[in-house]
Amino acid sequence: MKTAADLKYGETGIISGIDGSHPSSRRILEVGFTPGQEIELISKAVFNDPLAFSVRGTIIAVRKNEASCIKLL
Repeated sequence: MKTAADLKYGETGIISGIDGSHPSSRRILEVGFTPGQEIELISKAVFNDPLAFSVRGTIIAVRKNEASCIKLL
């Protein structure tokens, strides 16, 4: 299954769900990564961590391990 951590620069995806077993899953939902939303990877920091996504017109940066719990269609 593809996750947000697998996206390439400029690539988009639709969130299908969040892995609830991840410790940061609640925070991920609270900042706007909710099922049905389109996200786009817009930036990666040096060494690919953190990753910056455009979600609902806002730029949100999350660590790569947190992005791996965001499942995409």
